[in-house]
Order: sequence, then structure tokens, then C-alpha cells
Amino acid sequence: MSPDKLPVTVNQPRRRGRKSRPAPHDPCGPAADHRRRIPSFDLLDDNALGQLEDHADWLLEQVGVEFRGDADAIELFESAGARVSGDRLRFEPGLLHSLCMSAPAEFKLHSRNEHHSLSLGGNHVILMPGYGSPFVTDMDNGRRYATLKDFHNFVKLTYLTPNLHHSGGTVCEPTDVPVNKRHLDMMFAHLSLSTKPFMGSVTSAERARDSIAMAGIVYGKQFLESHAVMQGNINVNSPFVYDGAMSKALRVYAAANQCVCVSPAIFAGAMGPVSMPAVCAQTLAEAMVGIALVQLVKPGCPSMMGSFHSTMNLRTGSLTFGTPEANQATMILSQLGRRLGVPFRSGGGQITAANSPDGQAMMDSSNAMWSTMISGTHQVWHAAGWLEGGLTMSYEKFIMDLDNCGAMMKLMRGVSVNAETLSQESYNEAGPGDNFLSTSHTIKHFAHANYESLIPDAGPYETWQENGALSAEQRASLVYKDMLKRYVEPSMEDSIRATLIEFVEERKASMPDEWY
Repeated sequence: MSPDKLPVTVNQPRRRGRKSRPAPHDPCGPAADHRRRIPSFDLLDDNALGQLEDHADWLLEQVGVEFRGDADAIELFESAGARVSGDRLRFEPGLLHSLCMSAPAEFKLHSRNEHHSLSLGGNHVILMPGYGSPFVTDMDNGRRYATLKDFHNFVKLTYLTPNLHHSGGTVCEPTDVPVNKRHLDMMFAHLSLSTKPFMGSVTSAERARDSIAMAGIVYGKQFLESHAVMQGNINVNSPFVYDGAMSKALRVYAAANQCVCVSPAIFAGAMGPVSMPAVCAQTLAEAMVGIALVQLVKPGCPSMMGSFHSTMNLRTGSLTFGTPEANQATMILSQLGRRLGVPFRSGGGQITAANSPDGQAMMDSSNAMWSTMISGTHQVWHAAGWLEGGLTMSYEKFIMDLDNCGAMMKLMRGVSVNAETLSQESYNEAGPGDNFLSTSHTIKHFAHANYESLIPDAGPYETWQENGALSAEQRASLVYKDMLKRYVEPSMEDSIRATLIEFVEERKASMPDEWY
């Protein structure tokens, strides 16, 4: 099959006759500062946090964790001191915490454009788009199954904005590609359409190996041995079950020294008790098991504690997002992650159960985002685009969320008080009764003094009416379309692109299509 017929090919054709291309095009210039310069909010004191840690140890000793379909993982834990009974493992208090201690508190995710390399941990805050939605929606075409074109579009939009630092993973499911082959298309898109760090496939060990092999083509196999360039997200089947697909993919990423994020997914009242302290302790217990396994495979491998948690409407069983209880859990889990000594990934971000980017959607999202950002979280997933509890990625909400991401990051950078910001000279130029619009300080700083919204200002009521009385959603629709028109693909060496395409072609040809 010729490369231009591959689903993974992009708009630019593969060029021949040149050994290399220039350094990757960077549409945003140097990466925006993503360091936190305001303190995080600590919801619980040391005594309360200690009780949660003790309860996590009790759960691990009395309830334990099951590894289903992965005898090698069980053997690794047994050799480290776990008590094994069939698939069930139990741990003495303190054992898993000690195994997690070799995980770094801060590490770097490298990009093929150094402007986009990231640090995870410490005082850094990393934002990334939504993850895993099978549907997309926009004002022109409505709600529909996501395609590879939609996936490409969201990777491009993420690449273009300085308000998201990470390309994400399965931003939406390309349902027009067979299930067993779509990971190849998604990896190709992240590697070729963007230069920001990304996530690989975790749905099987084989797909994890494909992801690492493709990253090795771009970065070099030797570079990957000592540098993390990608992440794998490992979900726990809460309560207390690791299935073989997840644990084997975890071990593949760990062996390759790539970042592993362990993310229990607990909806209070379904996969854990209704009380958030219990959910937090259970999350810590389940996450420590995965992080410990990473360290048993490769001590020092970059690891993260993650969580995707939420409340439920206990009258109807429907999921709820942005609730005060879930937001409190985000704050607590961030504290527990820092005490464990690993970066923390929040599933918070701008999440909502709303079906359209309306007032409910933005209220849910803003509430969740505020608590996430002040919690001390290091990486924020689902920061843009999320609707319907994650079932749908919205083009318009993506832009509305990007706008709030930019405002949140401006807040995180804090305030500098110095001679320049106090601006005594302005008062010498403009005395009592004067205005400051034409002072030299205003002229010098007007372009960057305040955060400027991505969504065009509607203006006064009369002007807004004259221009069509467009809602924020309608204005966001214009923005994403304009961004896609302005997109320029980052450059890549011809030999690397050709090798990637050859790898994808060979892997796809080696297996029949599977649609489930």
C-alpha cells in the first residue's frame, strides 16, 4: 500500500530527495511558563493524612489486591515479600511505601522540540486535553462517532495552543480504524503532527511495545533507555483488581524506562464507599501497588500517582462532576501523592456531565478546575473538550476550556512586587485627575499586562447585536476553525518519517482487522 493511502498519512505528502528537514516548526515560540508560584491549598493536616495512609495499609493487608492473568507480576511481588494466595496479594504495612521510594519525585518528559520538553513534579503544572471519548460534537455536524480526522484535528489544536503543554493520548477514539490497529494511527499522529510529549497505548502489552518502538524510531532506541519521552496510563479495575492487559502493559513501559501513571478510577458508592476519605485511602492503596510494580521491574523508572474519581447521584445512579465532595478528594489526593514522593496526576480538569457546552458544563468544569489547580496537582488531565462524563469531545468546549486554562496558568504564575510593577514613574507622568493610558509604563506593558481571552470580545450590547448576537459557543466555533486553517505541520526528517510509515504498514499487514 502506498503511503498516501494510509489512514495515518497527513496532509503534507512525504517528500524525497532531502536528507533532512529544518528544526521542527514551533507555532507558539518557547513553551509558556508552567511553574506554580502560588502555594497549594492543603485541606488536611498531618494527623488526618496519617490516618488515611494507615487505612491504606490496612486495606492492603486485610483486603489485598488481585492480579488476574499475570503470573509474572505475582512472582515479582512474592519475591519482594507479599503474601500470595492464588491471584490475591496482601502486604505488610509499610512494604509498598518502601518499594515506591525509588520512584523519582521529579523528572523530565523530553520532546523532539526542546521548547516543548516538560518537567513533572516539583512546582510544575502540566495541562493536557481530554482522553478516551468515542464521540465528538460541533455546532455544524452535531454529535457523532469520532474519526481519525477528528483525532488529527484535536492533536493539531493542542499543538497550536500554549495553554496545553502535553499532546495527550487517546484524545478521542478514531472509530473508523480497526480497534487492534488504531493505536498505530494515534501514535503516528502524536509523533508527526505535534512535538509535544504524548501518551502511548496501554490496551495490551503488544500495543505498548508498538508504541515504544515507534517512539524509538523518532528519538532513537538508546535515547529512550535513559530518557522518558512518553507516558502510559494504567487504570485499576477498582476495587482492588489489576487485569493482565493493564499489568503487562505497565511492565512493558517500566522495562523501557518510560513514565507509568497508575490511575485508580473510583466512583464513590460504586467502586468504593460513598465517603471521600475512604475513596482517598483506597486510591492511595491501589496506586501504590502499581507504582511498586513499576519499581520492581525497573528501580528509578518515572512513575506517577493518578486518580479518576467522582461522585454519583445516589438517587439515580448517574455520574456527577465538579461536586464539592469530588473536589475535596482532589485536594486530599494531591497531598497524599506529595507525601508518597511521586508526581500526582489529577483526573479533575474541566469535566462535566452536561450534554452541551452550556452554563452547567462551564460551571461543573470551572469548579473542578479551580480545586484541581489550587490542590498542588502536577498534571491535569481532561483540561479541554470534555462533555457527557467523557463520552464526547466538543470542538467548541475545547476552545472555551483552553481560554480558562490560559487564565488559570496566569493565576498560577503569581504576582511579582518590584519597582517595575509598582511603577512610580507612572505617577510622575499622570498626576491627580489624569489617566494612565498614555504613560510610558502602559505603552510598554499593554500587550501583555492582562490575560487576553481567546474568544473574541462580544463588545457592548449594541455592537454584539449588530455582529449577529453570537454566543460564546458560536464564537468558539469560529476560533477552532481559524486555528485549523493556520496549522503548519512540524518538520521531521524524511528518513524517520519513511521508517515510521513502513513500521505502521508492516504491523497493519501482519494482523486481520478487529472491530471489537
